[in-house]
Amino acid sequence: MKVVVLADTHAPRRWKSCPARVAEELRGADVILHAGDVCVPSVLDELRAYAPVHVVKGNNDVPELIAPETLELDLGGVKTAMIHDSGPARGRIERMRRRFPTADLVVFGHSHIPLDEADEGVRIFNPGSPTDRRRQPHGTVGVLRIDDGALVEARIVPVT
Repeated sequence: MKVVVLADTHAPRRWKSCPARVAEELRGADVILHAGDVCVPSVLDELRAYAPVHVVKGNNDVPELIAPETLELDLGGVKTAMIHDSGPARGRIERMRRRFPTADLVVFGHSHIPLDEADEGVRIFNPGSPTDRRRQPHGTVGVLRIDDGALVEARIVPVT
C-alpha cells in the first residue's frame, strides 16, 4: 500500500493547484493523508482525483472544511492516528503515545518541519509542507509503504 502524506498546503495563498512534483508522488497512491491546514475544501477535491483522502482540521482551515480534530484509522494493519498540532518538540513522542495509546504511527503537521522519529513503541511522522517550506531547504511530502501489516518504508520527499 502506498500512502502519500501531506500537511500545511495553505491554499489558495501557497497552493494554487496541485504542484507537478506533488502530482508525481500522488500517482499510484492507494490513500492520501492530509494533516491539516488544507485551508479550503477545493484542495481535498483535487486530491480525491488521485486516491481516497483522510484529513484532520488545522488551525488555518476555513469553517466550511469539515474535518475532525483527530482521526484514528487502520492502514493495511498499521494503526494510524492523525492530528494537526502535536505540540512542542520536547516530549512529543511521549505525548503522542499518551494521546494515541494504540497507535503504531502518528501523522501530524503544523510546524512545516519534516520529521520521522520512532521511540516508545510509536513512530511520529510530519511530512513538512509542499508549498510553504518556511526555513526548510525544500517543500516536502511524505511517502509511506505498508506491506503485510507493517510500515516498511517512510520517506520525506523533496518536491521543490
